[in-house]
Amino acid sequence: MSSNLAVDVHDLKSRLEWGQPGFTILDVRDRHTYNHGRISGAIQIPLDELAQRAKSALHTERHIYVYGADDAQSAHAVQILQNAGFTEVALVPGGLTAWKTVGGATEGVGV
Repeated sequence: MSSNLAVDVHDLKSRLEWGQPGFTILDVRDRHTYNHGRISGAIQIPLDELAQRAKSALHTERHIYVYGADDAQSAHAVQILQNAGFTEVALVPGGLTAWKTVGGATEGVGV
């Protein structure tokens, strides 16, 4: 995996804290897992619906940061988005666990 396809959680946290616009955080886990705990501000589209919903739900020009249940699921989601014409897509290595490790804001019933 090339480095331009991943974002460091510290960098993503800085972008959020500084209120930098123009990006979307996408959670591709199932609805129950998403509701239990997620990165603050993340939108949820389950991996199995991503190909059908991506073009109507996401802006192709925006930077999209993707995380899933594990890095393999995240990488699969990045590939789906790239195949759908999205060019500014990166996965968040370590997902929610890595995010919590750096003290990133979370929301949901289980956090």
